[in-house]
Amino acid sequence: MPRISKELWDRWEQRKALVSSTGYLRGDTETERKSRIERARKNYDYFVKTYFPHLAKCQSAKFQIAAAEWILHHPDGRAAFEWPRGHAKSTHLCLLVPLWLMIQSPRQVNMMVLASKSQDAATGLLQDIQAELESNELFVADFGPQLKAGDWASGRFTTAQGCTFVSIGRGQSPRGLKNRGQRPDYIGIDDIDDDILVRNPTRVRDTFEWTMSALIGAMAMGRGRFVMVGNRIGKDSVLTRYIARPGVHHVRVNALDSKGRPSWPENYSIDEIRRLRTTMGERMFAKEYMNDPQVEGSVFREKDIRYGKMLELHKYRSLVCYTDPSFKSGTVNDYKATVLLGKTHEGIFHVLKVFAAQTTISRLVGWHYGIHKWVAGRVPVRYWMEANFIQDLILDEFRKAGAACGMQMPLLGDKRRKPDKFARIEALQPLFERGLVVFNERERESPGMSVLVEQLLMFQKGSRAHDDAPDALEGAIFLLNRRNSSDASSYRFGERHNRHW
Repeated sequence: MPRISKELWDRWEQRKALVSSTGYLRGDTETERKSRIERARKNYDYFVKTYFPHLAKCQSAKFQIAAAEWILHHPDGRAAFEWPRGHAKSTHLCLLVPLWLMIQSPRQVNMMVLASKSQDAATGLLQDIQAELESNELFVADFGPQLKAGDWASGRFTTAQGCTFVSIGRGQSPRGLKNRGQRPDYIGIDDIDDDILVRNPTRVRDTFEWTMSALIGAMAMGRGRFVMVGNRIGKDSVLTRYIARPGVHHVRVNALDSKGRPSWPENYSIDEIRRLRTTMGERMFAKEYMNDPQVEGSVFREKDIRYGKMLELHKYRSLVCYTDPSFKSGTVNDYKATVLLGKTHEGIFHVLKVFAAQTTISRLVGWHYGIHKWVAGRVPVRYWMEANFIQDLILDEFRKAGAACGMQMPLLGDKRRKPDKFARIEALQPLFERGLVVFNERERESPGMSVLVEQLLMFQKGSRAHDDAPDALEGAIFLLNRRNSSDASSYRFGERHNRHW
């Protein structure tokens, strides 16, 4: 028997206690029992709620039920379920679905292999199955005593009905896995990637080759279900390579759907997701919950993000407030972003204030009046927005806000024909490298400044990451440079200009 860590033993005791805590009160008739069994075989959601209330603390999500039904109806299916953290991918696809297949008539799984990034991780999955088969009183009452030989500590056990479960760690040899001539017919691969692996293309390649040769080769000429579950934590990973294979059924679920709503609303509210997103930052949230890993420093590097003390407002050569709006309100739609930028006489750009959020036009308008109040008339500031966005909808909001506070905001339209967005923002990189862009150290922890920095660090070609705050910064820098260049040219002709707008 392999040496078992104290952590695994403790985990086993805790798991048994969890399963045993939901005791079954006997007293139903044989007719009721048969009816329950028949319904459980047909209805996965009912199966989960009835036999596993200690796991199903809320309603199963539609995507979880759909995955179970797809697997049931595809006995030779190749599938990749790309779900975010906290969405019960291991619980459903490596525990509940296999048990559901096991109770079908005829039985749909005879030998299951649970594979993960390490032997301990795979053994933990095996523990979960054994705990249910051993300590789940209602399951045992309906489907009979389960365990016959072996246990999780040996990495393998067989039920009284002849169903075998085996655990295996990444890279270990699965060759020769059989049970009385029966080869594996359900291979569940859970979180095969980790943060260290995805940084090494050679290790990713080797693990993928192991997955697609030794592991799938343990099946009888590929007969059976081959299911991989995980979230996309790297641009190049075993999961992403498997998804690209022909014939793989791929389902991607993010914490937030395309309309900005929770994908599992029965379990998570939009407010708690927003709080987590704010705490983690956009880059980490995108990786762990939106299956969108971003490589930090591909254009802008963290060492080039500099914070410093700002000047008194009247000491800046020029000040501009630039806004990149969006007409879509929602949690996955574009950000609205407003940047207040000052340029020193030495040519350094100071990022004084930033507002950035997925929010409404009314709140965007409020940002401008907030900046105006913060400046308090001490210096002139010009407020710019891309001309294409200055339409009746936005102007009406500005007029309403102006009427309420007794002052109309002077809003100018940026009418330039903008080049490609990526090229424009990428062109800022040398300014960062040379230390010519400095962020207000007193605003370092503000939500808007944090979003701008996160989006800069996530910025790269072909990325799905948001880039609205960097786009607003680019607009402000462009206009300050154009203004100061115009001032310099005019001065040579002897015209007199006010130093401020």
